[in-house]
Amino acid sequence: MLTTVDTGEIDQLKIYLKYFKMSIHKPSNGFLGLPNQVVSKNKVQIIPFGLEKTVTYNGGTKFGPRNIIKASHQVELFDEELKMLSYKKFNIETLKIIKIKSKLKDALLQLTKIVDQSLIKNKLPIVLGGEHTITPAIIKSFSNKYSNLTIVQIDAHADLRNNYLGLNFSHATAMRRCLDYKNINIISFGIRNLSQEEYDYINKNKKRIKIFWAKDSHKWNMTKFKKLLKNKNVYVTFDLDGFDSSLMPATGTPEPGGLFWNDAMKILKTTFENSHVVGADVSELSPKKNLFACDFLAAKLVYKILSYKFAN
Repeated sequence: MLTTVDTGEIDQLKIYLKYFKMSIHKPSNGFLGLPNQVVSKNKVQIIPFGLEKTVTYNGGTKFGPRNIIKASHQVELFDEELKMLSYKKFNIETLKIIKIKSKLKDALLQLTKIVDQSLIKNKLPIVLGGEHTITPAIIKSFSNKYSNLTIVQIDAHADLRNNYLGLNFSHATAMRRCLDYKNINIISFGIRNLSQEEYDYINKNKKRIKIFWAKDSHKWNMTKFKKLLKNKNVYVTFDLDGFDSSLMPATGTPEPGGLFWNDAMKILKTTFENSHVVGADVSELSPKKNLFACDFLAAKLVYKILSYKFAN
């Protein structure tokens, strides 16, 4: 009888079954460490995916999700800016950390399938990386759901190389692979390190790529940013090396001249107030022994993303 079933339906069934085999943390062990699950129509799914396959400087991204979740238990739940207990605005579930496939291609497909199911279940996926190579695997799911999608990228690096060290999929090619999908545009903040190849590519693709350079942060035109975002579906990708290296040394490729906390919050708040954010990832935490401040910063960043999303 199986020969009469559409092979596409079989593939979807396999994905569906694999999703439900995935374990979910008890709220007290998941992100924020809540005693009970909040009853809310706003469904959030935290997806830890500690990919570490193409890192070229400091390693450790495979431990990033674990440390973010652990540090989140120390985050104060009251938001003094928004004057509310943000967590009461959403129902959050945290997937348990799974074994990532050994081959990079298989690992990225593994993540795409997880995000597919999160979207099918109408949940807001927040992916904890892991190296930045995770983002095109996530965007693959979103590009199928939305006819047009704008990525807001906060990052030290453009990540627009077509190939790096013989790899088409790499932390250095993440945004280029996202642009392989024709319905994707990118707005980047904090870029301060790129190759000649990337610079030339940006200049040839100005309709799809808008850069707010780190060196020009004192004169960023946020009105222009609002117009670029207005009523758009937006995905946020936050590479932690977007922060200044004095604030975030626990990352694969720390860079001076970056963002500080309030700079990042201004970008995020503007994004959430002027667009429809459909998902996000926070990547490139490479935990360092006894450097808890960086883990905590990443955890608070994720909570702030959720707070802005559901503030209204």
